[in-house]
Parts: sequence; structure tokens; C-alpha cells
Amino acid sequence: MSTNRSAIVLKPGDGRCYDMGAMQAVFKADGDETGAAYSISEWRVEPGAPGPGAHSHDANDDMFYVLEGTASILVGDGWIEAPAGSFVCATAGTRHDFANRSDAPMRLLNIFVPGGFEDAMPSIVAWFRDNG
Repeated sequence: MSTNRSAIVLKPGDGRCYDMGAMQAVFKADGDETGAAYSISEWRVEPGAPGPGAHSHDANDDMFYVLEGTASILVGDGWIEAPAGSFVCATAGTRHDFANRSDAPMRLLNIFVPGGFEDAMPSIVAWFRDNG
């Protein structure tokens, strides 16, 4: 990992924003900023809305820290209800998803190690735009 990287300082709402209808993501650090070591993003999911859909990553750990509300998180074959303050790590190869099955807003912080997830965001946004 490069030691020539600069500090990253963002205020609330700052970052690269991606709108997927009932789900929004703001990427705080990724790519060149982290030397591709990780990406960090904040996700907001409206009440009663699904997340991205069940999937896995062959070479990446996908971590979630619930900031607000209660996230429903799929880990392997089972869903858990994770209230604010909960942490879940879906290790490489583990099937996972998240959703907001509650009647209140839900926000979570996502840490993706190693980085690179941000490269998929334009196609993910296009899929949600085209498929609702």
C-alpha cells in the first residue's frame, strides 16, 4: 500500500453519489485515494425497500456497520435483523444482501476489502434505472 496517499476529509453528504431509486450510495473513499486497498461507502435504503440482491464476491470481504434504523442482512442462507450499531462481515465467497424491511429509514456503512467495488457502480445504477 502506498504511503504517498493524501488524507481524506469529507463533510456529511460529500463523496460520489449514486441514486438507485429507493437506495442511494455515497462513496467516501476508493480507487486511487486508497491505493485500491479498500472502498468505503454509505448506503441509505428507504423503508420497505430491497437492497442490491443476493450475491457474493470471490476475493473480497464485504463489511456492514448499521448507522441508523434496522438492516435486514442476508449472510449465507439466513437473514438477520441488525439494529443500529451492528456489524456484519460477509467474508469472500459468502452470499449476502441487505434490505430495509422496516417502516423507518436505514443507513449503513459499507467497507469493501480489497477495493475496486466502485468500478461496478455505473452499471449497477443503470440496472436499477432500467429495471426499477
